[in-house]
Amino acid sequence: MVHFFRSSVQKALFSVAIVALLALSGVSPLLAGEVVKIGVAGPFSGAVAAFGDQFWRGAEQAAMDLNAKGGIDGKKVVLVRGDDACEPKQALQVANRLVDFEEVNAIMGHFCSATTITASEIYADAGLLMMTPASTNPMVTERGLPTIFRNTGRDDQQGVVAANFVVEKLGAKQIAVIHDKSTYGQGIADAFKAHLHTLGLTEILYDGLTRGEKDFNALVTKIKGHRADAVYFGGIHSEAGPLARQLKEQGVSAPLISGDGIVSDEFVMSAGGPSYAQGVYMTFGADPRKIPAGKEVIARYRAKGIEPEGYTLYSYATIQAIAAAMEGAGTTTDGEKMAEWLHTHPVQTIMGAKTWDAKGDLSVSDYVIYQWDDQGSYQEVE
Repeated sequence: MVHFFRSSVQKALFSVAIVALLALSGVSPLLAGEVVKIGVAGPFSGAVAAFGDQFWRGAEQAAMDLNAKGGIDGKKVVLVRGDDACEPKQALQVANRLVDFEEVNAIMGHFCSATTITASEIYADAGLLMMTPASTNPMVTERGLPTIFRNTGRDDQQGVVAANFVVEKLGAKQIAVIHDKSTYGQGIADAFKAHLHTLGLTEILYDGLTRGEKDFNALVTKIKGHRADAVYFGGIHSEAGPLARQLKEQGVSAPLISGDGIVSDEFVMSAGGPSYAQGVYMTFGADPRKIPAGKEVIARYRAKGIEPEGYTLYSYATIQAIAAAMEGAGTTTDGEKMAEWLHTHPVQTIMGAKTWDAKGDLSVSDYVIYQWDDQGSYQEVE
């Protein structure tokens, strides 16, 4: 017992000496043995794993940059990955593990709205701050959970932008509305449909397809039979790609419009190449790669041969917001205090200044329309 006590004291004194020497040398050291653990929860396997990769690339670079500047309150930022595969049951297991076993201080995630809604109940009960960079279903923030935030817009915002574009810019009147029966896909399709009604139009077809399936020719035949002059799809790239291809193969010239679930190169691959993806429209936030505040970070990504597409920079900015909340609230453990701080303070991120309303939604949403071109890239529509 005496030997253990002496060893512990010696180690402590040694650590203090090292920290003091680093401080005298002008280096701001991370506190020895102390870390801030942030859970990064998303689909790292399954059909939408491409978005999980975007999540991780964003969070990893943000953590590296924070640690290079001394971490959060002198503590090293450590990321803990949680793979929910975009499945609510698996998200529940991930949430419980992050809270009870990993004992994380905050969570960045999840991606799919259904998994975010399920897991957020666990985080809220534990009093942990959770911020999703991607989940757009209104119910994420409509349940009054005080520590739950999002760093993206809502379906009832991008559905309005899409419907206005289809009616006012494309001049469509015979519009088919298709969804993938998921919380996200049907939610955004319903938001689009609801705004169509406010514009005085009624969809000529409202139908669903099943995630995981690839043959939609029967559905395409139905769309063709209704003589649709526009097709709106609520879902993700794994089904949007084959749908785009089969619409063209059957000679349907009506434009396909979708949401932020297809903002990945995987959409082009799942469609069978740029020629099938070409011309497809989608809603997404104003391209974060064009925001001056992120210029240096974007250059670091590209120097590594990484193009920070889709939600990469959203994830980076979300880690920035979590870090700012911890430092501003003066705590790395009290999620409610962090949430209170976020409700009343702006955060400077690589995507510009961000503020949140009483529900935990962004005060300003910036959805715009993009179109995929013949090179397999997307460009903002003027």
